[in-house]
Amino acid sequence: MAPQPTRGSFKFDKYYLVMEALRSSGFAITEHAPDPMPRAWLEAVHCPDYVEQVFNANVPRDKERRIGFPVTERIASRVRHTNGGTWLAAKLAMVHGFAANSAAGSHHALHDTGAGYCVFNDLAVTANRLLAEGDARRVLIVDCDVHQGDGTASLMAGREDVFTLSFHAEKNFPARKARSTLDVALPDGVGDYTYLEMLEQHLPGIMESFSPDIVLYQAGVDPHEDDKLGRLALSDAGLVARDRYVVDQAYGKGLPIASALGGGYGTDQRKVAARHARSMLAMAFPLAPLDELKRVEAVFTGV
Repeated sequence: MAPQPTRGSFKFDKYYLVMEALRSSGFAITEHAPDPMPRAWLEAVHCPDYVEQVFNANVPRDKERRIGFPVTERIASRVRHTNGGTWLAAKLAMVHGFAANSAAGSHHALHDTGAGYCVFNDLAVTANRLLAEGDARRVLIVDCDVHQGDGTASLMAGREDVFTLSFHAEKNFPARKARSTLDVALPDGVGDYTYLEMLEQHLPGIMESFSPDIVLYQAGVDPHEDDKLGRLALSDAGLVARDRYVVDQAYGKGLPIASALGGGYGTDQRKVAARHARSMLAMAFPLAPLDELKRVEAVFTGV
């Protein structure tokens, strides 16, 4: 487990609470501790000068402001481990079908800077490494965070071996969007029915035409109707249906799928953490009833 970072405007304790929620859920889970992402793998995607700044905890203030918190030595260690977690999840998914990183999903990080609470882009780094290692010929990145995956789109732009698909709130951060392979920009207030309808309209065709070897899934829970920074209106059942649909599409093609945590924001961190835990459990246990999954939040929050 990466060392806990210093506090800032970003609520880092969410990640520890997610693990507590999973452990108290009653579901049989297996935990793995990732190795830190090798520096050379990060530099294959990010500017080496920026990687150096992060490793030395010497990130310029303008970049720290863009990230949203100071990049200390502990943060530098943490982001190396969380990036390693997405790589490990991808490798485990290739063996077991599905695996989840209980952190990361840092889809706003760009070539020479972080942004939007993201330091290094684990999705882009993992996709690049899977291709470089020969573990895959084509990688599909499905981003269902409420915010567009602008960093991932930018870093993977022009590559024929990576398809970036982003479902996001059109009027949400970032103000200036990048161009994904396909962007599905949703108006404010979209709920379960329309969201799932749009997924069904686009995802199967992309799976068929692009023919990926693995799916990396940004499983942010911030499209939830109670999210502090979201502009969409998915219910608990809608988020579960979304996650299971993406996983089912991958399984239907015999593809491994690895998920990253992504965004989720609120004043009650235990509720947000329980939402993330429920998302991961819904994907790992596709036959578990919704009531059983919702008990995860009830047990963890005492509500």
